[in-house]
Amino acid sequence: MKINYKSKAVYGLMLGLTVSFSCSDNLEIDAVNPSSPESQSAANMADLNANSNVKFKSNSYIVMSSGALSDDLKQQLRALKGDITASMDEVGIVTVTSTDSKFAAKAAKIKGVSSVIRDLEVQWYNPSEQKIVEFDEATYGNPPFSGDNDRYFDLQWGHDAIDAPEAWNAGARGKGVRIAVLDSGFDLDHADLAPNIDLQASANFAVGETLDYRLTGVGSHGTHTAGTIAAADNGIGIIGVAPEATLILVKVLRDSGTGSFSWMMQGILHATAQGADVINMSLGAAIPRNGKFLDDNGTPDDPSDDFIVSDTKAVQELITAINKVTSYAKQQGVTLIASAGNDANNGQQDKSLVHIPSSSPSVISISATAPQGWALAPTTTFLDNLASYSNYGIHDVDFAAPGGDYSYPGNEIATIGAVTQYVYVFDYVFSSGSNLDPTRSSYYWSVGTSMAGPHAAGVAALIVGQNGGDMDPAKVEAVMRASADDLGKPGRDPYYGHGRVNAAKAVTAVQ
Repeated sequence: MKINYKSKAVYGLMLGLTVSFSCSDNLEIDAVNPSSPESQSAANMADLNANSNVKFKSNSYIVMSSGALSDDLKQQLRALKGDITASMDEVGIVTVTSTDSKFAAKAAKIKGVSSVIRDLEVQWYNPSEQKIVEFDEATYGNPPFSGDNDRYFDLQWGHDAIDAPEAWNAGARGKGVRIAVLDSGFDLDHADLAPNIDLQASANFAVGETLDYRLTGVGSHGTHTAGTIAAADNGIGIIGVAPEATLILVKVLRDSGTGSFSWMMQGILHATAQGADVINMSLGAAIPRNGKFLDDNGTPDDPSDDFIVSDTKAVQELITAINKVTSYAKQQGVTLIASAGNDANNGQQDKSLVHIPSSSPSVISISATAPQGWALAPTTTFLDNLASYSNYGIHDVDFAAPGGDYSYPGNEIATIGAVTQYVYVFDYVFSSGSNLDPTRSSYYWSVGTSMAGPHAAGVAALIVGQNGGDMDPAKVEAVMRASADDLGKPGRDPYYGHGRVNAAKAVTAVQ
């Protein structure tokens, strides 16, 4: 561990060198292509005739009670041929499956039941459609020594943008803070993550899968977000914003990118019960307020019989259920952070969509920032452009943080000396990846508000750590607000919210 980190993540990053990553043979780096479906247009999301990313989950229901969940109420649900799959007693919610087409109508008549909602299955992102571009050592070369002994720290421009090194030099490293990461599967033996994982407190809610990421390739969304938050400062690869915090890994999405809202709700409550101080949710769905969804007609593997249904009431009740869960977690002392979404949607003008869970009053919503051509001038490039895909709106964004970008003219290639090469990848966020070989640790670049949220979650963890733990979430947010760099129009604005988070100012502001 080095104690004097340089504020600039890179000093003279050299492109076009033929220097290879020769310190170890067990590392690989890939880049995610900017055509990732993680960034979708608001128009396509709203038009469910063309987009099937949001569906009613077959035979699955969320039942909310008007009070405490009684054993008698549960027994009545079973009597209606309902199989209880999860009981969230803390908030009076139970999930049920039933093949009875009239189950919802019958269950709604039970005394004490306030609503019965069809659960939603969402394709949050699709890894199989992401084009993975392998790292070319001869083209990109090896980053120079910057004052830290973690080999790829220089590639983490996001840490420079939020002044994380200055926070570390001030003694803020997140020690004693517990951060839950709700996401897809994780690389549990990654050299940069394993030292900080509380495996006993971690859990999997993706039915039919395990906590670890099992797909081939390095594009593990969960591993990437967890690394940005709390990769250990161990001299191996990267460093997390809060490198001494403890990670509680909670799998609420399948490795394929699908998952249900009920899994997310269970994950929040689990993390709360495990003593999480901060929860990061690099996930979300833009749900049409008009309640138009595809129904899989009981045969989720056969899209030919899917049909459009409209249920505006279901959207409102779903929001109520999620708000109930997030409010409970906040009351228990958890600071909740979520990505604002990648639909390039102006929430003030286009009110046809509601982004869940970032729209919850108890959740801090994070938009994404990015440089343009950072690799060409790493010490002088502006790092805080609003990312082209990021959702925005005066009531839709609380803070901004580094998420990376790819969409601007001339960023594809550049000529440096006699070498022409791709440079856009360096404007992405660099973090840990996954593979199926426990002897190798992988890394890759990715882009999205999913990458912005973890930077903000790391800052929240540093604040809690400096305060000695058990910090009220309202106070955490107040410190974030007071210490954020006010970009855009003075005060809260639609793009940066209260500002781009600043780790150094945040930890020195804590009394």
